[in-house]
Amino acid sequence: MSKKSKKNLDAQRDEADAIADATVKMKTKAYEKKLRALHVELVKLQQWVRHKGPKACIVFEGRDGAGKGGTIKAITERVSPRVFRVVALPAPTERERSQMYVQRYMRHFPAAGEVVIFDRSWYNRAGVERVMGFCTEPEAERFLSLAPFVERAMVDSGIILIKYWLEVSPEEQTRRLEARIEDGRKIWKLSPMDLESYRRWYDYSRARDAMFAATDTDFAPWFVVRSDDKKRARLNIIQHLLSRIPYEDLPREKVVLPKRQKASDYRDPEYPFRWIPESY
Repeated sequence: MSKKSKKNLDAQRDEADAIADATVKMKTKAYEKKLRALHVELVKLQQWVRHKGPKACIVFEGRDGAGKGGTIKAITERVSPRVFRVVALPAPTERERSQMYVQRYMRHFPAAGEVVIFDRSWYNRAGVERVMGFCTEPEAERFLSLAPFVERAMVDSGIILIKYWLEVSPEEQTRRLEARIEDGRKIWKLSPMDLESYRRWYDYSRARDAMFAATDTDFAPWFVVRSDDKKRARLNIIQHLLSRIPYEDLPREKVVLPKRQKASDYRDPEYPFRWIPESY
């Protein structure tokens, strides 16, 4: 076998191994180890954001059960909510319905030193509102034509805008939604709207395709994430997010705990504290 043929064969084997590895869901121990290292980097990012004052806006979209909430939790669980602010808006009020469509989202845009994460965003109009008939077709089309101009203005104002679409397969979505039915901790996540959106899989596919065609721009691109394996998806998103914001590891003074003061004349009180039962 020639060296060139052997090299091509080795490359094919490597590609096959990579595909095989991707189909095996990541083990928890390996996931937690990698997540810990990424959390350290997120803290470095936080310190840099606080010190340098950039503005970042991260949008998460995807079908029900795609893993948006778990990904956002993985990003934010070790950083300050004063820097990493999560926005998950409820249905609009009557007053908000009378406003310019993106108006209620704009008031949550980041100021200097903030990273704002939208758990669903203004793209509700391109997805759930369009599919479920909460807006008219002309309203949806108008939104798609205007959204790039709004995002251009955001980027021009200095906002780092990053948009993620979590792509889940129909089989995995079914498995996850069925699991919600059986799990008392998750049943609240399954609303009549979720059931109807599950039924309208291809309506959502068409809406997604139209959204990408109109709003996947060079200045505000959509990044698509395979999310059938939640652990891999979370790690890949965090790693990608860190690569999109040019942060630096700022020097920090070594922290040393000071000596605690002496008790002097202080005595433990005899107050009858209302201790909770220690059942565990």
